[in-house]
Amino acid sequence: MAPMASMAHQAPLTHSVAFLARRAATALAAVLVLGAAAAPAAYADSADAPSASPKKLPDGLYGSKDPQYDGVWRQSLALLAQDTVGVRPAASAVNWLAGQQCADGSFTAFRAEPGKPCDAKTLRDTNPTAAAVQALAALGGHGDTVKKAVSWLKSVQNDDGGWSSMAGSASDANSTSVVIGALTAAGEKPQSVTSKKGGKTPYDGLLTFRLGCAAKGDEHGAFTFQLKGAAPNADATAAAATGARGKGFVVEPAGKGADTPVKPLVCKDGDKGGKKAGADDPAQAAEGGDGYLVAQLDKNGQHLLSAMPGAEKQPDVGNTADAVVALAAGAHGNAAAKPLKWLEKNSADWAKQSGPAAYAQLVLVAHATGTDPRSFGGTDLVAALNATGPEPAAAAKKDTEDADDSKDGGGLGVVWVIGVGLAIGAGIGFLLSSRKKSRL
Repeated sequence: MAPMASMAHQAPLTHSVAFLARRAATALAAVLVLGAAAAPAAYADSADAPSASPKKLPDGLYGSKDPQYDGVWRQSLALLAQDTVGVRPAASAVNWLAGQQCADGSFTAFRAEPGKPCDAKTLRDTNPTAAAVQALAALGGHGDTVKKAVSWLKSVQNDDGGWSSMAGSASDANSTSVVIGALTAAGEKPQSVTSKKGGKTPYDGLLTFRLGCAAKGDEHGAFTFQLKGAAPNADATAAAATGARGKGFVVEPAGKGADTPVKPLVCKDGDKGGKKAGADDPAQAAEGGDGYLVAQLDKNGQHLLSAMPGAEKQPDVGNTADAVVALAAGAHGNAAAKPLKWLEKNSADWAKQSGPAAYAQLVLVAHATGTDPRSFGGTDLVAALNATGPEPAAAAKKDTEDADDSKDGGGLGVVWVIGVGLAIGAGIGFLLSSRKKSRL
């Protein structure tokens, strides 16, 4: 996979589109290796591209945008978010996700024709596969689907213990982290899942991306996206700090008033490689990652920064949300509270523009921090998320009570208009064209 350390989470893109950028770069790299110098516009027609998007969106799919690059990903996040708040999704939504699986257990970004078998041209991907595992395991009733997906993930584990987005490519911190979350969700013990050669665990693989004391002062503890072109990366660090604790997208709240102070990585002389600073301890690595995130949040006004190539750095809502979840995973209540407040004030427009994956991500932030997702900076995230997909099979009790209050004049009804302004295709084309100018 092409190095994406500087692009792993671009503002104002959603968490799912960050995944798209990494995935698109991988596909382009594969094409170039095969000698096909395809232009960005030709990506969708290449042999390694996801199956073509239909003119009419499938029943059960969340969002109104082209699902070609992120259908399974955004569907998985939406279903997970609904599950955390007690909303039972429509059967059509769950069945659509389960129906996207290939016979070997893998998932790709999107299959327009689920009835057509996956073949050698199908771009199987660990990221949507791991996301689907987390969603279907949480919902229950799809044990065989989850088991097959986990078996496939194990079959493409790299010798270093980690995973890349595409099988056969070099491991990266983000893919390794999302697979760890899937293993945990499926009832597996990540530390017991070892590579065929070398017997490396997912934690062994993940910790190879830890820069530790090799980074400069305020970047101690940071993770890089990939080893090649290693540089501190906030998105990779947030993912790794969560994954190193064996957690996935859903992080249970530590409890009211719970707070463990963040312990930044302390480096001494001779610790350049980090070997004397808990380099082999996932828990200490996670703490070091949290310390890096807090330093960056404090520096930037309680949000993280990102920038499209050639553009000025700007607040990155999705990456900030990831950081809050990572801090909550470490029971760092006070450290998470400050960027959480920033999110409550500044995420509404981003979520409205970006759609179901963004609303879902914020619901998961609220869940991890014990915040009310129905009143998140003045936005009812649950209602907004529900509005992007098929009507839920059963609403949460609280939502039913709120609806009754509204009918009786005791509350205000809210109509949510979901924006479709984010041009995924244009963004992916821009990212791809940028990467073609650099060494893949």
